[in-house]
Amino acid sequence: MTDSKYFTTTKKGEIFELKAELNSEKKDRKKEAVKKVIASMTVGKDVSALFPDVVNCMQTDNLELKKLVYLYLMNYAKSQPDMAILAVNTFVKDCEDPNPLIRALAVRTMGCIRVDKITEYLCEPLRKCLKDEDPYVRKTAAVCVAKLYDINSQLVEDQGFLDSLRELLSDSNPMVVANAVAAISEIMETSPTASQIINLNSQIINKLLTALNECTEWGQVFILDAVADYIPKDEREAQSICERVTPRLAHANSAVVLSAIKVIMKLMEMIDPKSEFFSMLTKKLAPPLVTLLATEPEIQYVSLRNINFIVQKRPDILKSEMKVFFVKYNDPIYVKLEKLDIMIRLTNHQNIAQVLAELKEYATEVDVDFVRKSVRAIGRCAIKVEQAAERCVSTLLDLIQTKVNYVVQEAIVVIKDIFRKYPNKYESIIATLCENLDTLDEPEARASMIWIIGEYAERIENADELLESFLESFHDEGTQVQLQLLTAVVKLFLKRPTGAQELVQQVLSLATQDCDNPDLRDRGYIYWRLLSTDPAAAKEVVLAEKPLISEETDVIEPSLLDELICHISTLSSVYHKPPNAFIEGRGGVPARQSLLPRMGSSDLTSELPPLQVTPQAAVIPNVDSLIGDLLDINPSAVQQPSVMVPSGGLGTSSGPGQSADIMDLLGDGFGSILGTSQLSPSGADFLGGGRSSGAFGMDDVFGVQSSTAFVPPLEMWLPTDKGKGLEIAGTFSRRNGQVFMELNLTNRAIQPMTSFAIQFNKNSFGLVPTQQLNVPSPLLPNQSVNLSLPLGTSGPIQRMDPLTNLQVAVKNNIDVLYFSCLVPMHILFMEDGKMEKLTFLATWKEIPVQSEMQYELKDVHYNADAATQKLQTNNIFTVAKRSIDGWDMLYQSMKLTNGILVLAELKIQPGNPSFMLSLKSTTAEVYQGVYKAYENSLHL
Repeated sequence: MTDSKYFTTTKKGEIFELKAELNSEKKDRKKEAVKKVIASMTVGKDVSALFPDVVNCMQTDNLELKKLVYLYLMNYAKSQPDMAILAVNTFVKDCEDPNPLIRALAVRTMGCIRVDKITEYLCEPLRKCLKDEDPYVRKTAAVCVAKLYDINSQLVEDQGFLDSLRELLSDSNPMVVANAVAAISEIMETSPTASQIINLNSQIINKLLTALNECTEWGQVFILDAVADYIPKDEREAQSICERVTPRLAHANSAVVLSAIKVIMKLMEMIDPKSEFFSMLTKKLAPPLVTLLATEPEIQYVSLRNINFIVQKRPDILKSEMKVFFVKYNDPIYVKLEKLDIMIRLTNHQNIAQVLAELKEYATEVDVDFVRKSVRAIGRCAIKVEQAAERCVSTLLDLIQTKVNYVVQEAIVVIKDIFRKYPNKYESIIATLCENLDTLDEPEARASMIWIIGEYAERIENADELLESFLESFHDEGTQVQLQLLTAVVKLFLKRPTGAQELVQQVLSLATQDCDNPDLRDRGYIYWRLLSTDPAAAKEVVLAEKPLISEETDVIEPSLLDELICHISTLSSVYHKPPNAFIEGRGGVPARQSLLPRMGSSDLTSELPPLQVTPQAAVIPNVDSLIGDLLDINPSAVQQPSVMVPSGGLGTSSGPGQSADIMDLLGDGFGSILGTSQLSPSGADFLGGGRSSGAFGMDDVFGVQSSTAFVPPLEMWLPTDKGKGLEIAGTFSRRNGQVFMELNLTNRAIQPMTSFAIQFNKNSFGLVPTQQLNVPSPLLPNQSVNLSLPLGTSGPIQRMDPLTNLQVAVKNNIDVLYFSCLVPMHILFMEDGKMEKLTFLATWKEIPVQSEMQYELKDVHYNADAATQKLQTNNIFTVAKRSIDGWDMLYQSMKLTNGILVLAELKIQPGNPSFMLSLKSTTAEVYQGVYKAYENSLHL
């Protein structure tokens, strides 16, 4: 009879009966009772009341019964820690049992019981088992070290178990070596300090490679992953490792094959690309990758996702293997789409003919999604291989003739891209495209067709009629179609003004008066103002020569590609994302990995130098990672501002200098449309829109009076529920040329908090704390403390979105907590931001008029002199003042901590509470923050 009988009993008083059977003197009845207990535990019944009775059954020579008891202990030890100590003596005794299976079972179970009280008793038995004569016991003990490290890392380091693990790497048994490597890898992922103790060197790597041939397949994966993290001393050692790993490429297990490929791909970075050995490796990598495509669909998919970025890194590896990526009729859709993507990446002028023949065949499949992707793939081939573009266009025309609706629409979308890549080359097919106008019902296809009509309006006789037919359903179209229709009609008007006047008035009216979409409305206003002020300038803007589209729009960014190579055969390789983009674990996110230095590097093992802040004032670096730096918080590594960011002048604009009398296309001649009179040559703000602001008149909570620089009120940055009991409110201030983060920390937990530290992620302005977070220790429950943390601006720079976003990590004895906040822009204005008049005038002319942005400040109740004083307290300096036609004009300058200069023109009409603000800078991203600074300063 099977063991299923143990899961069918639901009698009353069962616990009492089980208790009696567990204490029976008959061994068979005891074993039956324990089986019943395990069955009840498995289905979710609470049998913890039987804990002492089950523990008594440990004293047995029966291996099966002992396993069952240990299983029970692992499940209930956490809820019964005091009772679990009763089993310690038996564990210690079993660790010295003559039977190696029982010794291994005892140490494995002790490692699985995650109770602090038991861990200290585990040390001595574990030390003995690590030196046991039986390899099965040693390999089990190796894994137990990793489990113990997870419970109490300090204990493992103090007891010297890491050194014991290192010794096991030289063990004579390959399985012991594999388990030691697995344990070390697990420990090193969760602890940066362990890597200093367990340092892999060439001798250890040689021993691992020797054990590789005799390990099980999973042992080989662990060893290969460890070898992949090793940095050889020179090219010769890299070649030697590659030679010893290459036989693994022929392994039957796909995980072993991918791990071997990872090792070789990383080491190829150190080998001379012109050498014969490099060519040999390239040839040897192709067969295993091809073989992986003959496996189950799921493994095929994982392999294809890895191949996708491998061919981006090393396209030569599979350049002759195009046919293996041809789609089979019975492939799942997810495999088909991946194969299609790789086919395009491998396409060149030599194989384009067979690729096009395949793609044309795919376009007749029944799977609609696959057909769409196939048609788009033909367009990508035309863009990638110029010699075959005409053949691709001919293929697309053949597909259009099939009159299959979704095929026609996809073809029109990709033909639009071909027109962008090869202007004035294939326009003869436009007539064929126009024949299918009535069948288009998808927004992207309709928008593409409208773009084609507008772009080549001078060659299409009835272009006005075609566009007018779209206007009839303007309000029912999607935003994408409406925007294209607006632009196409304006293009038509500029090319054929006489016949399209009514049409352009109609579309501008629809876009500006009858539409709620701000993007469409703003574009309509811009076009209307351009056309009403200077049609010649409008022609230069709207009909400007367009940049050619790139060959590949979906390639992986190089630094991410290098990191993915380091994560071949992991989830990262399937997601095409670094681990820190999707892992949130107990030990934090694994450190970012990068490929080995190129051959010829002077010091292959040296780390890259820290990021230096460059003196280019108008450049803010792009984001290169997501959150990275916050996760490795080190209280002792608070950066001191040794060198301030050099404050350079304005960067030279890319175009020629603009004279002051050039007409502002966005600032004049639009009064009749908006119903407002012309105020000045730069006109009214029709894009910014007045935005009322709340009152900011309250004094600073930290004691700074309102006559000094404006300090925003405290904001809740970290609420109690997200801070695990710690509540953080804060704001920013500027005093005596120094930026301060004003913090209010409150302990809402029931336990004291200690060991506070703070760290910032890279940010747009290089903000870093210049001293430790001095919180009185301990911070008792319900106790609050106010802190003023000085900040420097010499930290690493990384552009954030929004620009003033600051990501912060605060550490205490409970956890590391993360939050983000926005730094008010005026806090970053420097005290030496006032420019000389002549410098101001020259700089204003130098910045192109297209870079000017206008805003309206509403409900401001100051005259020009009072406004000047208010703004100066926030380091916004007035360079000059003059009166024109009853308006007071203030010309102002300010300089940010990273040297970016902003110039402003503030127009004030006495008695009018609305001020007009015009801003100019070579870095337009700061405009919104500067506008907000004016809002805050003038509404105190």
